[in-house]
Amino acid sequence: VRFKGNLAPRRTKYRKSHKGRVPLPSGGSTKGTTLAHGSYGLRLLAPARLSAKQLESAEVALKRHLKVLKGAQVFMRVFPDVPVCVKGNETRMGKGKGSFEFWACRAGVGKVVFEIGGPLEIREEVAKAALRLASAKLPVPTEFITQATGPRLGNVVLPTHGTAADVVASA
Repeated sequence: VRFKGNLAPRRTKYRKSHKGRVPLPSGGSTKGTTLAHGSYGLRLLAPARLSAKQLESAEVALKRHLKVLKGAQVFMRVFPDVPVCVKGNETRMGKGKGSFEFWACRAGVGKVVFEIGGPLEIREEVAKAALRLASAKLPVPTEFITQATGPRLGNVVLPTHGTAADVVASA
């Protein structure tokens, strides 16, 4: 059931989906690892399946800290679109998949989860403090990034204007 405050898709083609795995970026693409909208961001250092509840509580923590700054905006770069189903405890094998439990999203290493920005400049110390509060609500280690931070390919941070081919050539 989707309410106004819930992070959930409006409608889906199927009610349940496979468990799947968090994708490991192996093709050299750095899409989603740099800032697109804001001045500062929060980037994942490990792959994770983030639940809608975790994302909501992190967003609320961010917005509460930035409330004093008029015009500050929070951008969420991921969306929980994977239905997670769970069978009851001590249930024998078989008899179907289990009932729907919550919505989640798969986010790989280096994915930018939150960005903050706005029409007026936010001081770096304030942004760092706000994103640290949001990071505490997430189950994975994260890093604080700025516009100057380069893209990330797995565990490798690329130069700001480089590509994956440049890193391979220099190694």
